[in-house]
Amino acid sequence: MNVIYPLAVPKGRRLCCEVCEAPAERVCAACTVTYYCGVVHQKADWDSIHEKICQLLIPLRTSMPFYNSEEERQHGLQQLQQRQKYLIEFCYTVAQKYLFEGKYEDAVPAALHSLRFRVNLYGLSSIELVPAYLLLAEASLGLGRIIQAEEYLFQAQWTVLKSTDCSNATHSLLHRNLGLLFIAKKNYEEARYHLANDIYFASCAFGTEDIRTSGGYFHLANIFYDLKKLDLADTLYTKVSEIWDAYLNNHYQVLSQAHTQQMDLLGELFENDTGLDEAQEAEAIRILTSILKIRESTADKAPQKTIFVLKILVMLYYLMMNSSKAQEYGMRALNLAEEQQLDVHEQSTIRELLTLISTEDHPIT
Repeated sequence: MNVIYPLAVPKGRRLCCEVCEAPAERVCAACTVTYYCGVVHQKADWDSIHEKICQLLIPLRTSMPFYNSEEERQHGLQQLQQRQKYLIEFCYTVAQKYLFEGKYEDAVPAALHSLRFRVNLYGLSSIELVPAYLLLAEASLGLGRIIQAEEYLFQAQWTVLKSTDCSNATHSLLHRNLGLLFIAKKNYEEARYHLANDIYFASCAFGTEDIRTSGGYFHLANIFYDLKKLDLADTLYTKVSEIWDAYLNNHYQVLSQAHTQQMDLLGELFENDTGLDEAQEAEAIRILTSILKIRESTADKAPQKTIFVLKILVMLYYLMMNSSKAQEYGMRALNLAEEQQLDVHEQSTIRELLTLISTEDHPIT
């Protein structure tokens, strides 16, 4: 049964909904340690994250067993902390992926889980809470809840201000989300200020040509595009495209060289991968398809730029082992090159990509 019977709840214990913290009336029948105010929030949590972590919550939310020695107790605590750290990162990545896919409602429960695990492990004032606050802020912006987004960003800013050990990467994320907030409020001057700071801190943390810095360039380009400053937008979109092109091609070369130098210990073939987690792959798809849409609107003026983005998407999906998508973008690039009567070398390069995709089930072989 999913319904909570009041007489079965220990006196003085308050059960709260996992999603909204209202008094709980239902419990997950599978793990029996997660509570909800009703069917709507139970289904939302299940669809977002709970199905993926249901059984992992049991040891975290039940009493620790009796240990025969202090050594055993410390070992048990260490295992508990490792589980919490794993769930923090897992829930964070899942929420990020939802955000990049535009699934803002689904992102909220996963982000809330990440926040609660962080609070349990690090405390209420830790800088480790900031990434979760920023996820919730971005989800709120996507849902049009600007006031709620501002509240989460205020919490993040206040935590950063109190901290003496905040990384450049965290500063970058904070400014990026503040930039997105001011974009939503149509305050482009403030948005540009924060995105410039995002790029600065990301460059300090990762370098100016890193894919983790490219998001700042992308959002700044979107501002210039909306303001009809198309030359500036074009320059930044080109930079973002070049960063992703360099990353994917370099990663492909690394995989190729690794295979030529050694075989797997079991003699198995190396499989492709992007070197990215699911959230980063979703981000790459969102950024590159957004740039492609803009490039295609002016393809008659600069077809090479459109083909360049199409070829990056071919490599991305190729490394993701999604050959049908890779072929789709490859054919679009070839058709455009033929329509625009581009030079033979360009058409030949695209055909080589298509041949690579169609002849190999596992490209790094």
